[in-house]
Amino acid sequence: PPVGVSKACSSCVRTADVKEACTQCDQFVCQSCSRLCSCCNAVTCSLCSTIDYGDVGEQVLCNGCSIFQV
Repeated sequence: PPVGVSKACSSCVRTADVKEACTQCDQFVCQSCSRLCSCCNAVTCSLCSTIDYGDVGEQVLCNGCSIFQV
């Protein structure tokens, strides 16, 4: 995309930076809606991540990492 072009966040429809995209589904997400996977540090949207309420507190896990957490 050309410089200066912005996209809409897939969650809240606010303007998202072009470089902010979910690593799982490639949807654009703004900084306030994006989540960082506690396991692999991937940026994900709310649909492509789960919150694990385990022994160590809340952990955000992307869909890829949540498969391995039981």
